[in-house]
This record gives sequence, structure tokens and C-alpha cells, in this order.
Amino acid sequence: MSTAILTGQPVPGSSIEADLRSLGFDLRIATDAAEAETLLAEVPGDERVALVDARFVGHVHALRLGLTDPRFPLAAIPGAVTAQPAGRQALTRAMARENSAGGGATLVDSLADRILTALDADGTDVHRPELGSLVAAVPADPQARNEARQAVADVDDEAVRLKSAVKSRDGFFTTYCISPYSRYIARWCARRGLTPNQVTTASLLTALIAAACAATGTRGGFVAAGVLLIASFVLDCTDGQLARYSLQYSTLGAWLDATFDRAKEYAYYAGLALGAARGGDDVWALALGAMVLQTCRHVVDFSFNEANHDATANTSPTAALSDKLDSVGWTVWVRRMIVLPIGERWAMIAVLTAATTPRITFYALLIGCAFAATYTTAGRVLRSLTRKARRTDRAAGALADLADSGPLAQGFVEAFKKPVRRLPGFTAPVVALLGGLAVVLTAALTDFGGPWPIVAALAYALTSGLAVARPLKGALDWLVPPFLRAAEYATVLVLAAKADVNGALPAAFGLVAAVAYHHYDTVYRIRGDAGAPPAWLVRSIGGHEGRTLLVTVLAALLTASQFTVALTVLAVAVALVVLVESIRFWVAAHQGGAPAVHDEGETA
Repeated sequence: MSTAILTGQPVPGSSIEADLRSLGFDLRIATDAAEAETLLAEVPGDERVALVDARFVGHVHALRLGLTDPRFPLAAIPGAVTAQPAGRQALTRAMARENSAGGGATLVDSLADRILTALDADGTDVHRPELGSLVAAVPADPQARNEARQAVADVDDEAVRLKSAVKSRDGFFTTYCISPYSRYIARWCARRGLTPNQVTTASLLTALIAAACAATGTRGGFVAAGVLLIASFVLDCTDGQLARYSLQYSTLGAWLDATFDRAKEYAYYAGLALGAARGGDDVWALALGAMVLQTCRHVVDFSFNEANHDATANTSPTAALSDKLDSVGWTVWVRRMIVLPIGERWAMIAVLTAATTPRITFYALLIGCAFAATYTTAGRVLRSLTRKARRTDRAAGALADLADSGPLAQGFVEAFKKPVRRLPGFTAPVVALLGGLAVVLTAALTDFGGPWPIVAALAYALTSGLAVARPLKGALDWLVPPFLRAAEYATVLVLAAKADVNGALPAAFGLVAAVAYHHYDTVYRIRGDAGAPPAWLVRSIGGHEGRTLLVTVLAALLTASQFTVALTVLAVAVALVVLVESIRFWVAAHQGGAPAVHDEGETA
């Protein structure tokens, strides 16, 4: 329940009371500051409370944006201020000070605006939504009130609300081929009481049905799969637009949206591989390669963004050139398309699935993603080398968490802490790259079952410990996590391919999918300021270097068929551990009232 305290003398003909009730507020009336303070104290501390000037004139959606967004502890628009439980103490303190200063006198000017000024004076962070053409004002006289009412009548509140439901920055395909109608689907859902999480779940189910259709291996199945994949993407856009349209943001919803995107895409890869196998074509290596490449792309994005999240003096000529190019309309869309974001990527996959074969689809996907990864990574390396950024301890900690170092690497960290200080600043990414190349190339160039991959995996554990032995604050240290991800995933892929028995590559696909989920979950926790997964979880699944060593040992000790069974068992075990802990954590965070997170991140 939410409570709104109307302050000041009511205005005849005002719709403010009806507007607030339509937004779910229970109303209280205060004629002076003292009464407002008393009413504020009576509102339970676990409920949202708002102070609104009775003379307020504006759009209902302006009130909705200012008073109901769950992402911010404190928020305000002209004539209104609101606090969630996390912001109640600051609001109560500001109210007490204003009441003391004003002596509880009858309100003449806006109490809400005075309290907002007091909050600003305290240095309290108060969210002020961008209203654009929406009106929110406290007119001082009848003439100003009439002008404000006319301004309200001149702007279509619903049109603004629909427009703002669409992401301000998105891919070309999403912007021009999906959003023009998906926003109306979002409104339809809102009017029927559907939640974003329900739409997200519907999108997942649709994608899983698409994967099942692809797995039939028939042309009709492939066509149906392509159509359903696009339908799933429409629903994927709709859930975010529904959240923005109705301001139904939540921590759990953001996690479900991000997690299901990966689950849908990788399940579809598996469906294509199964469908190809029914037709006598084995493309599991291509499917696993596409998943590895796509996951490593995302790790590059996440690592770079975390490294520069709060860096100071963070400027570079390359970034300035990029900003200049953004001022030229057509270059913006070209640059967004060539990085193959989720809209363009899924559209390409859907069309190629319906019109060609799974092998051609994967070839096109691998080429497109490889080009996009090269383009984005090269640009970020260039930016990093030309920046004079000072990275924070928080950024270094996030990169260390993304590295996912297990007991072996941590043991080497302790051994290397002192001597590593004498090494050049570029050591970390170079050592991570060389160690990863060593284990992958050794696995690829030696016979399956030989001992040399084990030796290379031990060396990899040593070099990965060396790479993270000091804080990752160097210009290119954000490359360490993606190098480690590529080494682990590629080693599993190569050894499964070298086993050359039925089921080895599908088992490897399952193992990489389980581990990738763990790495994505780490990213989403860091993004939500929830910290990294617990240390016991990382230790229990071995860390990246422990899993890599274990896979090489299994390949050396077991036959190819036994190796396939071992990979399957390992995939199931890792999946169970990380899924149970992840679901427990996010459900608990949601039930515990964790702040909802923003959803304007990458378009990948």
C-alpha cells in the first residue's frame, strides 16, 4: 500500500485526488506542516509515502514517473516528493527540520518543494525523472493555473507514455521492425494486468518451442522455428516495454530477462544441432563454437564496462571520435548493426533457419559474430590505450570476480603477490593470453588421451594466478576475464572434438552452457551491486582453472566413451549447483525488497 499526503488548501475542480487514487495511493490531508509531519510518522515504515501539493497541475503520467518508479529510494517532480522505505529516514529528517523552521505555520508555498530543497542541501540523492513535454507544476495564481491546465490539454499523455516505453537506444531491427507495434502489445498486456515477468516467461516458452521445431529436422519445422523465434523476440521486447510503460521494475525481473535471453538463444542452437543430426549432418562443433564466441563477446562487453564504470579522468581521442560519429545519423545505425546485436542476430538466425540449413546458419552466425567481436574489441583496446583513466578499487574487484579464480589460482596468487609487483603493467593480459593459448593449442595438437594437455593445464593454472596476483587496474587488464573464458571453453570444445565419438560434443555443449550460466550470473550480481557469488560456490565448482585441469585429466585417464559420460555428469553437477544457488539468491533478493535495477544496458 502507498500513502499520499496532500498538503495545503484543496483547489476546486482539481483532479489531483482522483489521479493519486488511480495510481494506487491512499490519501491523507494536511493543512499545515505540523499535521503533515504527524501524518508522515503514522505511515508504516515499510510503505511508500508521498507528499503532494494540493495545487498540483500536471499529467497523470508525470505523477506516475515521479511517484511510483520502484528503482529509486527518493524521487521528486515539481510539487511532489516520494520516498520508499530506504529513503524514509532522509525524508523524515528533512520534514522535521522544515517544520521546526516554519513553526508549523499554514502552508503558503509548496512544502514538497521546500523538503526537496532540504534533501538537496543534505546531499541526498533524489531522482528527478525526465518529463519532456509532460506538465508538472504548482501554479501560484488562477491565471497560471489556467495556463498549466491548457498545457496539459495540449499534450497527449498516453502518446508520451507509449513513446517512453521504448528503449531510448536500441538496434536498427528492433527500433524499426519490432518496437512500432510491440509497444501496443505492451499496453494491451498492462490493461489486462499481465506482468513483465509473465511476458518474459512466455518469450522463453515460445523460444523453447522454436528450438523443438528446429530439432525435428524437417523444412516445415525449420520454417516454424524461424517464425517462432521472431515471435519470441517480439515478446522479449514487449516485456521491457511493459516494465517501462507501467513502471513494473524489479530485481527478479531484470535477472529473468537477462538470463532467459541467453537460455533462449543457446537452447535454439542445440535445437538446430539436433535437427541437423536428424538429417545426417553433425554441426555440434559449430553450435558449441557459436555459444563460446557469443559468450566471450559478452564477457568482453561486461569487463570493459566494469573496468570503466567509475574511472576518473576517463577521456580519449578515440572516444571523442566515436561521439563525433554519433552526431551523423546514418553512421549510428551502421555501427549498431555491424556489432550484430540481439535483434539483428535473431532475425538473421530466423531467416537462415527457414530458408537454408543449420550448417549455413551456423557458418553465417560464426562469421558475423567473429567480425562483430573483432570490431568491438579492437575499438575498446584502442580506447583503453589512448585513455588516461584512473581505475578504482571497485573496478579491480569486479574484474577479479569476473575472472572466477578457483583454489589453484588463488594459491598461486598468494605466492606471486610480492614478486609480481616488479613486472610491467601489461603483464596480466599477456600472461592470461599465453597461458590460455598454451592449453588450447596443446589439446588441439596432441592425440586424445595424452598427458601433455594436463601439463599445459597446470601451467595455465599457474599463469592465471599470476594474471590476477595484483589489482587489475591496468589499461588492458579488462581483457583478462575474456581470455580466461575463451581458454576454458575452447579447451572443452577441442577435447570433445578430439574424442570423436557420438555424444561428446553435445555433452561438452551442456558443460559449457552450465559454466557460462555461472559466469553470466556473476555479471548480473555485480551489475545489481549484489557482489560476486559466494566463495564456497566458486570453490565447489573448481574455478575456471580447476575445471580446465579436471577436463584434461579426464581426457587422459578415460576412454573416449567414458570421457563423454564424465562430461555429462560434470555438466549436470555444475548446472545443479549453480542453478540452485542462483535461484535461491535472486528470489531472496526479490523478497527482501532489494532495489530494482535499471534495464537500459547493452543491446546484445
